[in-house]
Amino acid sequence: MTPEEIQQVLAGKFGESVGALQPAKQDPWVLVKPAAIAEVCAFLKTDPRTRMDSLMNLTAVDWPKRNQIDVIYHLFSYAHRHVFILKVQLDRAAPAVPTVEGVWKAADWLEREQFDLLGVEFTGHPDLRRIMLPDDWVGHPLRKDYQEGADYHHISTTRESPLDGFVRLDELKKRAAAKSAEAAAAQAAPAHAPAPAKKEMPS
Repeated sequence: MTPEEIQQVLAGKFGESVGALQPAKQDPWVLVKPAAIAEVCAFLKTDPRTRMDSLMNLTAVDWPKRNQIDVIYHLFSYAHRHVFILKVQLDRAAPAVPTVEGVWKAADWLEREQFDLLGVEFTGHPDLRRIMLPDDWVGHPLRKDYQEGADYHHISTTRESPLDGFVRLDELKKRAAAKSAEAAAAQAAPAHAPAPAKKEMPS
């Protein structure tokens, strides 16, 4: 099915809970009301016309100026070889949306990642906890206003730029090469011959 046909099927089933097909540079998408996302996803997976049997990816984008976080669902059908994208828009101050872990098990870790890095609450998730950072980490690093603390349990979080290390290594190599050149030049220089002894004139 084409994206237009899939949107029409969803609109016929869910009405105003599903928005119009939105144009994009590459992949069109539809906006879904957060409360309906789990039901819409279950329908897309089980309906024989769509058969979206794979959640390829679940990600999120932070929009501080809009006070909004978007959660994006990339779906694929192995049966029909078509793709589709859903989005939900959440209040940035308290982003929460029902889990789709019961529809696709792949959502388990994908939702935990967005919870960890952006602070999105997936209600109904069976094990919603951080997946990359320690449980007591403060804040969500992919939020655009995130400020990292100076240390974590007295361990500095300041990391040197790798470029600084390369510059130091380059300088060390240059100094070593200069010393080698000086040593080679010293060995190649001819030794000074002793001055000949002066002959005494006969008296």
